[in-house]
Amino acid sequence: MMNSARSSFNQKPWHRTLTLRAMLALLVSLGLALGCAEAQDTKPAAQVASGANDKADNMVMEKKFEDFDASNFSTPTRIENKWLPMKPGTRYVYEGSTVEDDGTVVPHRVVINVTDLTKMIGGIRTLVSWDLDYSDGELVEAELAFFAQDNNGNVWRVGEYPEEYDEGKLVDNPAWIHGIEEARAGIMMQAEPKAGTPSYSQGWGPAVDWTDRGQVDQVGLKVAVAAGSYKDVLVIAETSASEPEAQQLKYFAPNVGNVKVGWRGAGEKTKETLELVKLEQLDSKARAEVRAAALKMEKSAYKNSKKVYALTPPAEPADNSN
Repeated sequence: MMNSARSSFNQKPWHRTLTLRAMLALLVSLGLALGCAEAQDTKPAAQVASGANDKADNMVMEKKFEDFDASNFSTPTRIENKWLPMKPGTRYVYEGSTVEDDGTVVPHRVVINVTDLTKMIGGIRTLVSWDLDYSDGELVEAELAFFAQDNNGNVWRVGEYPEEYDEGKLVDNPAWIHGIEEARAGIMMQAEPKAGTPSYSQGWGPAVDWTDRGQVDQVGLKVAVAAGSYKDVLVIAETSASEPEAQQLKYFAPNVGNVKVGWRGAGEKTKETLELVKLEQLDSKARAEVRAAALKMEKSAYKNSKKVYALTPPAEPADNSN
């Protein structure tokens, strides 16, 4: 799903005082920006306990990127993680706004389509999402993103191919795919996210400055959005090495997924708010239309991303995934 490094769904606005845990998360991200260049380097990060008795005296080793083991994916396209379920044919529609640098508030809409396509990446078959990002009614970005669930229940982002548009014309396509140009898959949702644990890499794409990281920020919240009211909501704070002072807050409801997006701190990518307004399971006709549109975008990817996407095999219907 579109992530905060480039698009709004990267997916708000209110300000609030940073908790100790949040400040430490920012320090961790800053450390990434200044860290050493060796891919397997690690560095210390504070592990903070949750609740009123927060402590920062336990140190753990935090990796620049996660250890990806293709042998640990038996049924990778069956994504049933409680916090980030991805059933083919599901469509999430989000609406909100983005605050531009001059203070102008612009309507923002994001549509996430979980397709019934799969694609081989890094020795495993991944599930394909086709995502659309609209600003003030104009399509500004479309994206093919690739996900897989490991045997432990973690959901991985294995790469993405975005296309950015200006007045309908393609202006950039900063793709990153695991195993190409030193890119590495990252974890989009842990199997058992817990407060007080260190941040984790959501992918590592140095060629396109993809350095996003996530960290459990809050648990057990009640959240109401246009699509419904949810309990036991999990909040993940996301940041990147390029904007360590900014955090995007993503709210996940059990057995639903992302229901809200907010922000705190300073930075271009954070100035947007989104909430889930519609969640639907597409019928066979609509699924076929989404599949066709995603495959059309893949043709564009093969044409316009010669050094990255062109090195991957074609996407296939999910029925051929196992």
